[in-house]
Amino acid sequence: MKIRKELWFGFSLMALIIAGTAVMLLSADKITNGHLGLMMLALVVVAIMLGFPTAFTLMGMGMIFTWIAYEENTSKTLTLMVQSAFKVMGNDVLISIPLFVFMGYLVERANLIEKLFKSLHLALSRVPGSLAVATLFTCAVFATATGIVGAVVTLMGLLAFPQMLRGGYDVRVSAGAITAGGCLGILIPPSVMLIVYGATAGVSVVQLYAGAFFPGLMLAGLYVLYIIILAKLKPALMPPLSAAERFVPLPPLTEPISTNLGNNALSSLLRALKGHRNVDVPTSYILKQLGVALLPALVFVLVATLSWRSNTAPPNADALAAMALSDATAASDGSLQAPLGGLAEPPAEETGGLKEPPAEDEGGLKEPPAEGGLKEPPAEDGLKEPPAEGAADDGGVKEPPGSDEAASAPAETGGGVQEPPGAEESAAPASAERTPATKGWYIGTGVGALALLGFYAMLSFQRLEIFKMLLSSFFPLLILILAVLGSIVMGLATPTEAAAVGALGGFLLAVAYRQFNMTVLKESVFLTAKTSAMVCWLFVGSAIFSAAFALLGGQELVENWVMSLNLSKTEFLVLSQVIIFILGWPLEWTEIIVIFMPIFIPLLDNFGVDPLFFGLLVALNLQTAFLSPPVAMAAFYLKGVSPPHVTLNQIFAGMLPFMGIQVIAIVLLYNFPAIGMWLPEVLYR
Repeated sequence: MKIRKELWFGFSLMALIIAGTAVMLLSADKITNGHLGLMMLALVVVAIMLGFPTAFTLMGMGMIFTWIAYEENTSKTLTLMVQSAFKVMGNDVLISIPLFVFMGYLVERANLIEKLFKSLHLALSRVPGSLAVATLFTCAVFATATGIVGAVVTLMGLLAFPQMLRGGYDVRVSAGAITAGGCLGILIPPSVMLIVYGATAGVSVVQLYAGAFFPGLMLAGLYVLYIIILAKLKPALMPPLSAAERFVPLPPLTEPISTNLGNNALSSLLRALKGHRNVDVPTSYILKQLGVALLPALVFVLVATLSWRSNTAPPNADALAAMALSDATAASDGSLQAPLGGLAEPPAEETGGLKEPPAEDEGGLKEPPAEGGLKEPPAEDGLKEPPAEGAADDGGVKEPPGSDEAASAPAETGGGVQEPPGAEESAAPASAERTPATKGWYIGTGVGALALLGFYAMLSFQRLEIFKMLLSSFFPLLILILAVLGSIVMGLATPTEAAAVGALGGFLLAVAYRQFNMTVLKESVFLTAKTSAMVCWLFVGSAIFSAAFALLGGQELVENWVMSLNLSKTEFLVLSQVIIFILGWPLEWTEIIVIFMPIFIPLLDNFGVDPLFFGLLVALNLQTAFLSPPVAMAAFYLKGVSPPHVTLNQIFAGMLPFMGIQVIAIVLLYNFPAIGMWLPEVLYR
C-alpha cells in the first residue's frame, strides 16, 4: 500500500522525536525526574500526532507522571487533579469564550457573508485580482465578527472558491487567499486564542486585544498587497473581470432618472426634485435615494464636529493641576517662587529662619532619664474615659485659648496664602474658553473633505446601488465589531461584558435579517457548548500537565539549558519563535499554547521580554499552525467543500507564499515593536 507524502512526513517526525528522547535518556549519567518530564513532553507530542484527543492525552500523561513523581501516592495525585480543575473553572476570563463563540455562530447563520462578499466584489471590481482581494477583505471582516477559523474557511470555500475558479483564477492562488484570510480570526480580536494565551500567561486580555489590532491589520494588508502585485505581474493567474461581470442593474424607478438627467447620482437626484422634471418618479422615492446618498456627508459632518469639540475643549482642572505640577517639577534648583507676591522662600538661617535644633548641652531635646522615664499607669488610677462636657472645667481636655476667635477670624487677616483680587470672577470664564483647533485637525478635516468631494464626483447610480448593498451587509457587521472591540479597548467593559453585548448583537442581526428560528438557536447553542467544552477541557489538561512537568523538574531543566547557552534577548526571541514555527507543522495552536507557553513564559523575565509583546509575536507565528502541513486544518476545511479536481497538494502549495508573508510580518513586528505596543501604551500605561 502506498503511503501519502504527508503521512511519511508525520511518521518521520515522530521517529525523530522518539529517537531524540531515547538518545537523551541513554546519554544521561543518571536519569532524574527532569528527564522523565522531558520524556513526558515528547510522548504527549507523539500521542497527539497519532490522533489521540489533546485534552485527555494531557490529563492522562500528567496523572501518570504525577503518580510517578509522588512515588506512587494515589491520593496526592487525585488531589492535584481536583485542584487544577477547580483553579481553571474559577477563572473569570474564560466566561467570555462561550459568549464570543455564540456570537460567531449566530452571525454565521445570519447569512451576512454572502451579501458581504458580493458587495465587496463589486466595490473592488477595478482592483487587480479583485476576487481574491474581496475574499481577503470578507475573511478579515467575518473573522473579526466570528473568530471561528473553520466557519470562515468553509463558507468562503462555498461562496468564493467556485467564483474564482469560474473566473479563470489559478487554483493555488485561490486556495491560498481563502485559507490565509480565514486564519486571520485567530489573530484579529475578538480572538479566542488571545483569551487562551492571556489566561495561560497571566496577561491582560484587554491589552492583548489592543496590541493585536494593528498587527492583524498589517498582516491582512500584506496579504492584499501580495495579491495586487502578483495580479499586476502575472495577469494570467488572476484575469480581470469583464464588463458584464462588473455590471450592476438599476432599479426600475432609478433607470429613468439616470437616462434623462445623467448618471451622477447626487446631482441627478437633486435636479429630479424640481417639480415636472422628476420624470414621473415619486418624490418620496427620490428623497429616500437622496438620503442614502447624503449619508457619507452627514457622517463626515458629525465626525468633524465631534473631533472639533474634542480638539478645542478647554483644559479641565486635572489638566491644569498636571501643568502646574510639571512646572513645579521643572524647577530643579528648589527655589520655586510665585510671581507678584506669591509664596516666597523661607528665610535663611541668618535672618532668623528655621535652624537646627540645639545640641543636648545647649538645652535642647534630651533623652529622658532612665530612672524617671515612662512608667506604667497606676492600677487604681488606670485609663479612664475623658470627662463629659460638663466636667471640662474640672480639669478635663479644653479648647486652647482663642480657638473660637481664630476659627471665626476672616482668612485675610491670617497672613496665609491669599487669592488674588478677582480670582473667582476670572476663573470661570477662563476655563470655559475653547482653545484654537490644532493644525492637525485642519489637515485631517481638509483631507476628509477632499475625499468626500471625490466620492460624490464619482458616485454614479451603479456605485450608489453597491453602496446600498454595503449598507445592508458590511456596516451592520462593522457596528457590531466596533461595539464589541471599542468597549473593550476603551475600557468601557471587560471582555466578558463585551462578549455578552456581542452575543446580543449577533442575536439581533439574525432577527433583523429574518434568519433566526429555533433550529438556528439550537445549532448555535450546541456548537457553542461543544467548542467551549473543548477549550475548557484543554485548560484542565494543560493545568494538570504543567503541574506534573514542574513537579518533575522539567521546567527547571529547560531553564538551566537555555541559560547555559548565554543567549542575548534577540537570540532568545529568534530561538523561541523558530521552535514555535516548527511546532506549528505537527500541532495546532491550542496544543502549542497550553503545552509550550507554560515552558516559555517563566523564561521571559531572564531576558527582559514583555509577556504582552511575546504574546503578539506568538499570535502572528501561530498563523502557521493552520497553514502548515501535515496538520493544516484550514486545508482540510477547504478540501471538504472544494470541487473534486482540487487536490490537497494544490492547496498546500497555495499556502506557502502566505506563510512567507507571515514570517515577514513577524520580522516587521520585532523590528518595529510600536506596531503592537503603541496602542496598549497609549490607552493603559
